[in-house]
Amino acid sequence: MGEIRSFRDLRVWQLAMDLVEQIYRLTAEFPAEERFGLVSQMRDAVVSIPSNIAEGHAREHRKEYLHHLSIAQGSLAELETHLEIAVRLKYCKPERGEQILSDCASLGKQLYALRNSLLP
Repeated sequence: MGEIRSFRDLRVWQLAMDLVEQIYRLTAEFPAEERFGLVSQMRDAVVSIPSNIAEGHAREHRKEYLHHLSIAQGSLAELETHLEIAVRLKYCKPERGEQILSDCASLGKQLYALRNSLLP
């Protein structure tokens, strides 16, 4: 594995950025009346994930890094809930929702592993 010089080198950040792209593409297909509702909430939650990973990595103290990773995990859980709602409301095909939820689970495992690696 290569040296980590920046948050951009973190695989967990890269996966989070891939998830941002998926959610933006998915929500572009939602009904127009959801623009300021579920679309906005899903996009805010998904953008929060790589943003908090990056911000935490840039902090000088491990405790702050852990705090930001915890926020990223919370945003991921929020996104999963919004995605479940989108599937229930039939804004998203169940297969597509399941694939994105699978990607969320994978990202969640990696976030958890990163947090555990930073614990004293």
